[in-house]
Amino acid sequence: MLRPILLSALLALPAAAQDMTDLGTPPAGTYTTDPAHTRLWFTVDHLGFSTFMALFTKAEATLQFDPANPTAMQVTATVDLTTLETHNDDPSYDFNAIVSGPDYLNAPTHPLATFTSTRIELVDDDSAMVTGDLTMNGITRPITLDATYNGGWGSMPLDPGGARAGFSITGTLLRSDFGIANGIPAPGTTMGVSDEVRFYFETEMSNPDAPKP
Repeated sequence: MLRPILLSALLALPAAAQDMTDLGTPPAGTYTTDPAHTRLWFTVDHLGFSTFMALFTKAEATLQFDPANPTAMQVTATVDLTTLETHNDDPSYDFNAIVSGPDYLNAPTHPLATFTSTRIELVDDDSAMVTGDLTMNGITRPITLDATYNGGWGSMPLDPGGARAGFSITGTLLRSDFGIANGIPAPGTTMGVSDEVRFYFETEMSNPDAPKP
C-alpha cells in the first residue's frame, strides 16, 4: 500500500528533508484510478431490517482533468460486475453468484457497467454535479453524480504515480430503470430489496506523465 510506504520513508528522512509544504497542485492532463486507493460499493434496503452493503473489486476510471476549465472535464468509468464481493463465507451459499447472477446484476450476460460524462456543473470550488450516461444490463440511462475534489499534489518525490488527485463520488439509481426488478417490494411495503440503490466511489487518480512543478 502506498501510504505505509510513504510514511516509513518520511520517518526515515532527516527533519530538514521532510518539508513537503510545496508539492504544487495537480496540473491538467489525463488521470487514471490508482487501484490501491479506489473503492466502489453500494447499499440497498433489505426488508426494512437492514442496509445491505457490497462492493466491486475492479472499478476503473479515466479523467481528463483541467483545473482551469473544470466544466470542460470529461470522465469515463468501467465496473467489472463479475467482481462483486458480498463477504459471505458460507461455501454452501454462493451469495456472490446470486447477486451477480441473472436475477439481479446479470453479470454473466452483461459483465460490464460503463459511465461516460456528458455535462459538469460546478456547485462550488470543490464540488460538482456530473451528469452522464450509465449503461448496465444492456440499458443506457442518464444519471447525475455528486463529486467532491479532496485535493492533491503536482509532484511528490516519494510518489511513483506522479501528480495525484483525490475524489469522493456518490449517486443514486433505480435498478428497475436498468431492467433489474426482481424482489422489489410491493407498494407500501418493505418486503424485499429496495429499488433504490445508493453507491459510493472513493478514489485517488494519478498522472505519471504530469510535468513537475
